[in-house]
Amino acid sequence: MKNFEKEAIKLLRSNNSGVLSTISKNNKDYPFGSFVTYATLIDRSAFFYLSDIAEHTKNLNYKSTACLTIVSSSSEKNDKQNSKRLSLMGDLEKVDEKFIDKTKEVFFSLRPESKSYANFHGFNFYKLKINKARWIGGFGKIAWLDENKWTTNKVQWIDKEKDIIDHMNSDHSDTISAAINYVYGIKDKDAKIKHLTIDGYYANSNSKLLFIQTPEPCFTSEQYRKNLIILSKKHHKHKF
Repeated sequence: MKNFEKEAIKLLRSNNSGVLSTISKNNKDYPFGSFVTYATLIDRSAFFYLSDIAEHTKNLNYKSTACLTIVSSSSEKNDKQNSKRLSLMGDLEKVDEKFIDKTKEVFFSLRPESKSYANFHGFNFYKLKINKARWIGGFGKIAWLDENKWTTNKVQWIDKEKDIIDHMNSDHSDTISAAINYVYGIKDKDAKIKHLTIDGYYANSNSKLLFIQTPEPCFTSEQYRKNLIILSKKHHKHKF
């Protein structure tokens, strides 16, 4: 189960699109699926930037229950049924006004192509509060994941995020580059950490945001420090 959890987190964090299923307001409560883009911020909740006139937005204002299904972009070519996928069930709600500025800042940083929609009226940020998570990693690799690990936990390093990022980028840039090289096979000495999450960090490399996963979730600054040291040792041979 632990490996399933880590694989599911990697899929969630490394992708940016999926199918959002809502309950149809105008079609007798039938499920309605829409292709959407999303972003994950600090915790594992999925965030969306949705238009008021979109069918899925009308549906979620009717009933908040929804499901986001994500399929690996590196799916099996010959057997799609063997593809890795994750379904996240929960309730969609508008992001509270007091969190809008921070959500906008991070969301547009992670999904810059969405920023152009801010010029139009009627777009709002929504958050999927996850209640259930279903993982399929291929034939026979199926599980309901522990929902307690997919709900919001208290994160204690938020006010120190900038300090952690600045420290890593200025004093340990070779470690970041080694991680990018190890995970993605990209040699980029200018790679920089952009954002932290409880599961790892997003690094900017060659104008792309790439996710580096920590061995364990990080809810405190000390947990982050320990996990970054583990990653540094693991990726040491890939420094250049």
